[in-house]
Amino acid sequence: MGDFAFDADTRVEASDPSGGFAASLSGRWDGTNGAVNGGYMLAVCLRALGLVMPFPDPIVISGFFLRPGTAGPAVIGTTLTRSGRTTSFGEAVLSRDGKDVVRTAAAFAALGAARALFVDGAPPLLPPPEECVGVPVGSFGLATIAERVEFRSASLPGWFRGEPTGRPSSEFWMRFADGREADLYSLPLLVDSTAPSVLELGMTSTTVQLTVHLRGHPAPGWLACRGAARFVSGGYHEEDFEVWDSAGTLVAQSRQLAMILPLGLRVSRLCVYASRLRNRTAPTTSRIAV
Repeated sequence: MGDFAFDADTRVEASDPSGGFAASLSGRWDGTNGAVNGGYMLAVCLRALGLVMPFPDPIVISGFFLRPGTAGPAVIGTTLTRSGRTTSFGEAVLSRDGKDVVRTAAAFAALGAARALFVDGAPPLLPPPEECVGVPVGSFGLATIAERVEFRSASLPGWFRGEPTGRPSSEFWMRFADGREADLYSLPLLVDSTAPSVLELGMTSTTVQLTVHLRGHPAPGWLACRGAARFVSGGYHEEDFEVWDSAGTLVAQSRQLAMILPLGLRVSRLCVYASRLRNRTAPTTSRIAV
């Protein structure tokens, strides 16, 4: 898999013949609250499932996050639920210190390159990545994942400028910072690596459940992305996400349910970091994540 951070940090090893695997969750993919990123843990589960599924390509994975993830040794139990002529189904449970952290279900198939029969959408209209800007890495304090994924957008987001727009949506370019190309196994991480759209409402959140549809093998290059929340109520919000590759093909869609967090200390930290960095010259190449 090469020497890329994602490949090293999602590596799993068979630990028993009944579908058990050992892994080591890395602290290189933490979010702003210091917990291991949820999409990263889905990717680790997907890696284990890929070793027991009779079909090569994941096409959907859904995960419930039972408790915050922490760095260290982990155990992943996998089950091949059913395998048919075209699709196989499986489940994986990731545990740390004897406690379940993530429970996932996934489907695998042989994903073809058939032409689209109907598309009611298009990639975001963005300037070339070299003409875009990004939020400096230091804006997110504890978010070590900000060093691994690079984002660029036409302008700095309102929440970073201290002026939330009131519109919880964004469009931007994305890629791994170390040059690794995206693939089906990394897309569950990438769709969950961005700042929550509700920052533009002056609030933040943490993921309860995430489902990722993997629609195609990404072409090399930058990924054009679109994220948005439309309904914020009852202490929760949804976040919809699209990923389009450099060939203009939709390669991933996701929806997550996230719980609104208290606005106190966590948002205050973000504002402090952003305020400090607004007074410096922001680099045109920078990264953000939660």
